[in-house]
Amino acid sequence: MKKSIEYKQYARCKFCRFCAFFLTNYLDRSYHNDWRGYAEIKQRELMYRLMISQLFYDGHQQLAVTLSNLVKAHPACPPSDRLFTVVKYGLDVEEGNHHPRNWYRSEFTTDVQTISPEAALYETCYVTAHKGPCRAAAFHPSGKLIATGSEDASIKILDVERMLSKSATPAEIIAMETPQQAMENHPVIRTLYDHADEVTTLDFHPQHQILASAGKDFSIRFFEYSKPSVKKAYKKYTGDYILVGTQHPTLRLYDVNTFQCFVARDPSHQHKGPITCAKWSPNANMYVTSSKDGDIKVWDGVGNVVINTFTKAHDGNEVCSVMFSRNGKYVLSSGKDSLVKLWELSTNRCLIMYTGAGATGKQEHRTQAVFNHTEDYSIFIPDEKTTSLCCWDSRNAERQRLLALGHNGAVRYIAHSPTGPAFITCSEDFRARFWSSSLSYLTLDRVVSDGIYYK
Repeated sequence: MKKSIEYKQYARCKFCRFCAFFLTNYLDRSYHNDWRGYAEIKQRELMYRLMISQLFYDGHQQLAVTLSNLVKAHPACPPSDRLFTVVKYGLDVEEGNHHPRNWYRSEFTTDVQTISPEAALYETCYVTAHKGPCRAAAFHPSGKLIATGSEDASIKILDVERMLSKSATPAEIIAMETPQQAMENHPVIRTLYDHADEVTTLDFHPQHQILASAGKDFSIRFFEYSKPSVKKAYKKYTGDYILVGTQHPTLRLYDVNTFQCFVARDPSHQHKGPITCAKWSPNANMYVTSSKDGDIKVWDGVGNVVINTFTKAHDGNEVCSVMFSRNGKYVLSSGKDSLVKLWELSTNRCLIMYTGAGATGKQEHRTQAVFNHTEDYSIFIPDEKTTSLCCWDSRNAERQRLLALGHNGAVRYIAHSPTGPAFITCSEDFRARFWSSSLSYLTLDRVVSDGIYYK
C-alpha cells in the first residue's frame, strides 16, 4: 500500500512536470506574441501621430485635423518635422550612407509631459491699488520683484516674497504687528513719482538694481531702487542698450553708457506706423518689433538691420505684442484680431495659431500674449468683455479652462514670472492683482489688498 501511494505520487509529480513545461512554453509564446502585438499597435499609433504632426508642420491643417479625428489622437499632436527626419535618416541608412546610431534629438519630441499648472489653477493672493488706471508691469529676471505703472504717473515696486508671506499669514497675527513691523513687512517697498504723465512701459535691468521706465511725458527714466531715497540713476554700465519705440515709426537703439542713439541706416527697414512692442532675444543677438502697421520685424542686434519681416502678421490688424521663446527660435505675437500666433524663424512662417479668445466682441484695447515660466502654456490674452483669461497648450494649441480675473474694468497688461507659477494683471479699475498657484505655501482663503483683508 505504501509503495502504491509512492508510485501514484511520483506519477502525478511526473505528469505535473510535463504540464508545467508545456504550459510555460505556451504562456511564454503567448506573452511574447501579445507583447509583440501590443508593441506594433503602439508603434502604429506613433506613426499616425507623427503623420499628423508632420501635416500640421507643413501647413496642411485640414488634412491633419481630418486624420486626427479618424484615429482619435489624444492628446492633440503639435506641429513637428520628426517624421521627415526619421524617413530621411532611414533612407540614408538603407542606401548605406549612414550606420544606425543614437541620432534622436529632444527637439523632435511631440509627447512632452506638462509640468506647470494651467491658468485656471491660479489664485489672487495680493492686490495693490493706484490712483489711476494701471497699464504697465514688469517682473525682475529673478522673479523676486514686480513693478507696476499707472496713469497717475506713479510706479510701485513690490516684493514677491512679502506678498506671498502676507497672504499666508493669518489676519489675527497681522493685526498684532507694530507700525514698524507692518512697514518692514509691507509688500510695496518703493513708490516712485518722478514722471509727469502716465507711465507706459517698465523693465528691470538684467544685472543691476536699476528700473527703466518710459512715460507720456516723452522721457525715459532710470531708478536705482536699492537706495532708501530713490533717485534717477545715470551710472555708466558698459554694453547696455535699450530699445525705444514710440508713436513715430522709427525704432531707436540707445547706448545707456553714452546716451548715443542709433537707427537703421536704411529707412525702408523701419515700420510704417507707431511701434507697439520691442523685445530682445534671450542671447541679445536679435530683437523683434511690432507695429500698428500690422507687421512684425526681426532685427539683427549687431548690425541694426531687419533680417525678416512678417507682413500683415495678423491679417492687417494692429499687432499688440511680440516676444521670443527661450531658445530664440520662435516669436509669440498677439493682435487686435484676438488671435495669438507662434512664428518659426527658421521657416519664416506661422507655425501655430491659438484661437478662441475675444469671442464676445471686437477687441478695442491692446493686450499681451506671453509664455508661462516653463513655456508649457501660451498664455494669457484677456477677453475684454468678460475680463477672463485665455490659456492654450503651447505645443498643440488646445484651449484650457478660462480664468475669471475679478477686475471691474478692462485688463490692460499682463506679465508672467520668469521663474515660477505667478503673474500680475493690470486693469482700468486702478488695481494690479498678483496671482500664484503655489498652493503648498499659500493660504488662498482671502485676498490681501494693501492692508485691507477680504474674506
